[in-house]
Amino acid sequence: MELTQCTYFSLYAPKASHFHNSRFPKTGAACLQNRIRRGSENRGKVKSLVVNAREKAAEVETLVIEKPKKVKRFEVFDGYPTPLGATAMEGGVNFAIFSRNSVSATLCLISLSDLQENRVTEPISLDPLTNKTGDVWHVFLKGNFEDMLYGYQFDGPFCPEEGHYYDSSCILLDPYAKAAISRGEFGVLGPDGNCWPQMAGMIPSSNDEFDWEGDLSLEYPQKDLIMYEMHVRGFTRHESSGTRYPGTYLAVVEKLDHLKELGVNCIELMPCHEFNELEYFTHNPVVGDHKVNFWGYSTVSFFSPMIRYSSSGVRNCGRNAINEFKLLVREAHKRGIEVVMDVVFNHTAEGNEKGPILSFRGIDNSVFYMLAPKGEFYNYSGCGNTFNCNHPIVRQFIVDCLRYWVTEMHVDGFRFDLASILTRACSLWDAVNVFGNAIDGDLLTTGTPLSSPPLLDMISNDPILQGVKLIAEAWDCGGLYQVGTFPHWGVWSEWNGKYRDIVRQFIKGTDGFAGAFAECLCGSPNLYKDGGRKPWNGINFICAHDGFTLADLVMYNQKNNLANGEDNNDGENHNNSWNCGQEGEFASISVKKLRKRQMRNFILCLMVSQGVPMIYMGDEYGHSKGGNNNTYCHDNYINYFRWDKKEEVSSDFFRFFCLMTKFRRECESLCLEDFATSERLQWHGHTPGMPDWSDKSRFVAFTLRDAVKGEIYIAFNASHLPVIITLPDRPGYRWEPLVDSGKPAPFDFFSDDLPAREIAIKQYQHFLNGNLYPMLSYSSVILLLKHDESA
Repeated sequence: MELTQCTYFSLYAPKASHFHNSRFPKTGAACLQNRIRRGSENRGKVKSLVVNAREKAAEVETLVIEKPKKVKRFEVFDGYPTPLGATAMEGGVNFAIFSRNSVSATLCLISLSDLQENRVTEPISLDPLTNKTGDVWHVFLKGNFEDMLYGYQFDGPFCPEEGHYYDSSCILLDPYAKAAISRGEFGVLGPDGNCWPQMAGMIPSSNDEFDWEGDLSLEYPQKDLIMYEMHVRGFTRHESSGTRYPGTYLAVVEKLDHLKELGVNCIELMPCHEFNELEYFTHNPVVGDHKVNFWGYSTVSFFSPMIRYSSSGVRNCGRNAINEFKLLVREAHKRGIEVVMDVVFNHTAEGNEKGPILSFRGIDNSVFYMLAPKGEFYNYSGCGNTFNCNHPIVRQFIVDCLRYWVTEMHVDGFRFDLASILTRACSLWDAVNVFGNAIDGDLLTTGTPLSSPPLLDMISNDPILQGVKLIAEAWDCGGLYQVGTFPHWGVWSEWNGKYRDIVRQFIKGTDGFAGAFAECLCGSPNLYKDGGRKPWNGINFICAHDGFTLADLVMYNQKNNLANGEDNNDGENHNNSWNCGQEGEFASISVKKLRKRQMRNFILCLMVSQGVPMIYMGDEYGHSKGGNNNTYCHDNYINYFRWDKKEEVSSDFFRFFCLMTKFRRECESLCLEDFATSERLQWHGHTPGMPDWSDKSRFVAFTLRDAVKGEIYIAFNASHLPVIITLPDRPGYRWEPLVDSGKPAPFDFFSDDLPAREIAIKQYQHFLNGNLYPMLSYSSVILLLKHDESA
């Protein structure tokens, strides 16, 4: 989620537009509305509940409780307060859930058939004397759990101004549920056209197994990664994918060899935690289909994989879906590809005060969300609520979740959406609450950025998590921008948004960016060196899911988001793009040639820059979204990877892309552990050793000493004028062109298997004999130093 793409609401009491769909189940938004209407009557009822509970407790002290006691098909025991969630143990299942401010709790066992009818199959009331330890409710059950799910009902104060939203009519999803079950098919409405049908959690079994076939983490040094941002459904949903189960984890497995061919060794999966794609389900008259939450940045359940990304849906209560995700990870590892997950711990799908009660809100709203003094929701996420990340309970939940995905699902790391929220002080912040003792001058208020956030401290020093990739999107929608300053403990990396903006500006020929562009090529030492970090702490990218694709970046000056049905008011207005002279897809031959040249320039820049390059899905063949820079709501061709386009003979860009990633992997000097020094890197201008860093300069060139390739010369001419450059003099050697973005394919890359390669290179010989090389306007080149046998 981009800072620039978010809607800027007030920091609390936000608008309700995020939840404009009215078809919530009785256990969701409707139960919230009913509770509001009952208002003071309910508050009086809750007070009596508290009194009755106390009286009951006094009476129970004189009773003799016999155990176990039979409740229909299950034997009920006290249970254990740890671990949280549903845990299969010898002889049964233990259930444990945190809820500090509730006064009563009921465990709801629900069969798959009863879930469709919104019925509770077996309600089990929990006794606060025997089934509660501290703030944790717990119970141990023995019985037959086949095709059985579970949820909870809590009662307590309903008082939004104090931050409480308890409603005993709501069946709530356990935050620790390992699979969240509701609908089984992506985009299909629930019973009676319900967009929010009742959800319940899978009950684990000791028989749940998956054959990992000895799978181990690849543990690549981060400096060696070439990342690929991918949407699981969008990658294979188009009919041209030819997969058996398009749009699923299994279909991605079928297409992993494409990524291997491309040269990718790490995929970053856009959100695969359970979310509701029907969250803003409305008819879109512009496109003629329905708007959905396609991207998935609105988590419902953090431990559960997205069930409707599996071919099996809710079958076997979600166990098959879990195994399909595991299969994807295992098969990726077999091909030498790591798996990083995009996680959204900054907010949840429950939204603002008008959103549904699904889980956290009904369990303990005042703990899980960042609240203002009168109960309003702070909105640093731009989506209605902000997760209370640095609260002790919440940060332990996040760490437990991350550990689960590493140990049980074998993922290799995480990219944290709007990660600056993870650095903000929690509600009711005070030093005693967080550190156990007071600190002089501690006057922090809710949302204040912390220099040493407890959550990041826990993650960074966790024995399991400190060894995985940790990547921050270092900004949020409250204006906190931390690229280069994100608290890192030496293990965190960042999406380098400044790299994207500067490279776009320079490549399109904007004055004043030559020096900044050179910093980007060096891995942004201006951002990371003083803080003790390395080039690989920056994730370099030109395009991502937010904003223009690579093809649209050179086709459009203005966004074209009319298909979103919001009158083109959504999305970023400042894209740093250039249409190369004509707006849109249809253009003259000369403009189209320039666009291809610019696309090659961007990829060449990305692959020769220090730091970790990240590619956006579809850019390898030039996917266009028609100028739409905010395609969050489209489950259609706009977001689908077009395999037919990739396979077209005319699609020569894919060849260039593959050869550039191969070149990067072969060069020792392009994946440095530390920032390059003058012993390895020298800057040049139109003449050797004389770089031009003036505001009018549009030319940057450098040589790089490489242990494998020898010496490499790389130059960028972002001017509208061609130039003839003078190459560094190396007696006994000669320069030989390898890449020239100004040449038509296949002569844009002189690979060893290129037909007539030697003849093509000899065409430059009269220039090279004079230590010169011609560069077209808006072009980039790579030359290699070779022994001159004729010297």
